[in-house]
Amino acid sequence: MNKPFAITLDPGSSLANRTGTWRTERPVYVNRLPPCNNQCPAGEDIQGWLFHAESGNYEKAWQHLTKDNPFPAIMGRVCYHTCEGACNRANLDSAVGINSVERFLGDEAIKRKWKLVQPAAESGKHVLIVGGGPSGMSAAYHLRRLGHRVTVYEAGPMLGGMMRFGIPKYRLPREVLDAEMQRVVEMGVEVKLNAKVDNIQETMKAGNFDAAFLAVGAHIGKRTNIPAGAVSKIVDAVSVLRSMEGEEKPMLGRRVVVYGGGNTAIDVARTAKRMGAEPIIVYRRTRDKMPAHDFEVEEAMQEGVMIKWLSTIKKAGDASITVEKMELDANGFPQPTGEIETLEADSVVLALGQDVDLGLLEGVPGLEVTDGVVKVDANMMTGHAGIFAGGDMVPTERNITVGVGHGKKAAKNIDAWLRGITYVAPPKPPVATFERLNTWYYSDAPKTVRPMLDIIRRQSTFEEVQGGLDETNALFEARRCLSCGNCFECDNCYGVCPDNAVIKLGPGKGFQFNYDYCKGCGLCVSECPCGAINMVPENN
Repeated sequence: MNKPFAITLDPGSSLANRTGTWRTERPVYVNRLPPCNNQCPAGEDIQGWLFHAESGNYEKAWQHLTKDNPFPAIMGRVCYHTCEGACNRANLDSAVGINSVERFLGDEAIKRKWKLVQPAAESGKHVLIVGGGPSGMSAAYHLRRLGHRVTVYEAGPMLGGMMRFGIPKYRLPREVLDAEMQRVVEMGVEVKLNAKVDNIQETMKAGNFDAAFLAVGAHIGKRTNIPAGAVSKIVDAVSVLRSMEGEEKPMLGRRVVVYGGGNTAIDVARTAKRMGAEPIIVYRRTRDKMPAHDFEVEEAMQEGVMIKWLSTIKKAGDASITVEKMELDANGFPQPTGEIETLEADSVVLALGQDVDLGLLEGVPGLEVTDGVVKVDANMMTGHAGIFAGGDMVPTERNITVGVGHGKKAAKNIDAWLRGITYVAPPKPPVATFERLNTWYYSDAPKTVRPMLDIIRRQSTFEEVQGGLDETNALFEARRCLSCGNCFECDNCYGVCPDNAVIKLGPGKGFQFNYDYCKGCGLCVSECPCGAINMVPENN
């Protein structure tokens, strides 16, 4: 008896002979976790909203994005986009400009007045949010979406928290910040400004709140013991940046020394430069050890900010400071050399980190505070039932993206707690790696670089330093996404299958295999550009 042909141009003969009986392995469609999604501290479905953006449906892309993060215009400016560091496209040419597309979508939403999704049916529960910064307002948004009544107590005169009082206007224009804060308020979130909470239990009882989320920012600048003369002007960086929001700007003088090496030190030095000063950053280690992001250091140096590496301040006089040079030991730690230098200085700005005011937690039973932060469990609840915490208040990396992610995570867990259940996050699929991609399928497409304000204007104004993409560039950048690990219906599997065993289910519905006729040759797997098909043993 003749065996049937494995590959035939006549679909009928292949189907009639049911080549699936030859198979020892079979293909299955899989959904893998894109590395960008896996990296995002805010938990965005980056690949999902890029899919809509690359089709030109920007409003749908924005709606998809804001399911997880209500602040794309803000995040498109101040997020450090670690997602791009994980992007598989970087192994091909350069990473997709995820952050620049996010900013474009956020700006389009403001310009076109797009609205966030309406809240679910009212739950009858009332949640207190302490702090109107990124974490608190993210939690307020997600809780309101779930149908809960939300009231935000903000100690300051305006919403935004450290986004407003810790990030200069040249990085985050206030009209952008205000627009995205207001959009959350318009969902029905109640806000009480200039309302500092001194005792969380008393406030919850007085307001008849069912649960609380604590998201107080790190507004207290750390100090250090620097011997100083009676007329020495020593201030902390947070106070300087905060005062920039008021009518009376800080009087720092012309010669400003900034002590520290983090992003706040860079921000305050660049702010002083724009005020006409000649700032010098004093940092006790080398550039490669500096915690500030390298692109921020580079931009500061371009603007004329001087940096003294391997230096520490020993004392401050009325018009100068004494600096001791350091050297690194065998373990990379700075050690004093005894070599002294004097620098002229009208003021010294300390940028040595920030602490959180935890006074509102005094006397709360079960609540544990260690090293200036609140201990929370995996569900972000403190040791006191119904009181949750996130952002700067808990042990974590302190940045806005992390804070936004905490707000979302806390909201899900608060919602579950209010309903008497425990929230269980869905399991994560395996991450889509570069090795599973067929990169021959993708054409070279260099990354679109966002425009920068010229140096002269950067040194003297608070205009936004980095520009955004226009529609043409944003569309191009979105289309550079490789759709790692997830089918984007390119039809490769359908076209290469020798047995017509791939069934198209229709636009947006993907494909399925007809295993009666699939002989398990694996061509679909080898030709899938994004690694969305696996071969598994037949007996599995």
